Amino acid sequence: VQLVESGGGMVQPGGSLRLSCAASGFSFNTYGMSWVRQAPGKGPEWVSRINTGGRPTYYADSVKGRFTISRDNAKNTLYLQMNNLKPEDTALYYCARSYGDYDYEPDYWGQGTQVTVSS
Repeated sequence: VQLVESGGGMVQPGGSLRLSCAASGFSFNTYGMSWVRQAPGKGPEWVSRINTGGRPTYYADSVKGRFTISRDNAKNTLYLQMNNLKPEDTALYYCARSYGDYDYEPDYWGQGTQVTVSS
């Protein structure tokens, strides 16, 4: 099993980034997928989740209206479009899988991609 995040970087406040998570070694379309972030000195914060078929999607209040989660099951890839980024979005972003549409506890995480929002 592999989950490999990419697309992180440094961006100014108000900017955008698109994160990707390439999945391999398992049946991607049978797993719900989530993005979770961890800021320096803080615990993990759940960001967003998408069910196996692409809907429904769920968001933390802190990112609702700014972030969009999506997936391409044909490409075994998860995405997170992040717009209007704020300094408080600075964190290491992980993708994680959980089996099916009703088990929300992740059983595997990627290594993460760093997002830094700073002027």
